[in-house]
Amino acid sequence: MEYLVDGNNVMGQRVGWHRDRAGARRRLLGELARFVRLSGTPVSVVFDGAPDAAAPDGALVDGVRVHYAARGADADGRIVDLVERAPAGQVPVVVTSDRQLAERVRRRGARVVRSGELRRSLDGLDPPAG
Repeated sequence: MEYLVDGNNVMGQRVGWHRDRAGARRRLLGELARFVRLSGTPVSVVFDGAPDAAAPDGALVDGVRVHYAARGADADGRIVDLVERAPAGQVPVVVTSDRQLAERVRRRGARVVRSGELRRSLDGLDPPAG
């Protein structure tokens, strides 16, 4: 089952992430890539804000599919759209602690995992070699 991650929500689990949003985004992508490699769980992430040139919308970055909110919208809307477009039987598990978003995707058949649960899983991964 694929995880669909509310990127800013998971980044918000770290104190001070907002001081370097681009750096926080890159760190989260690296952590999610390790999670994909070690767990075999497919992951897509949705971020608020403009796309990063190194990780454009729809790109697969180290095994993680990257999406962004549409111009003038937020990541929540994009997440709901991705859930609605998922083929029957392949609705992703949405990772968020946003109550309104969680309710919206549950009504569309998604299971929800809280951001802190994923954060603990990411923090529990073996440190990168090197």
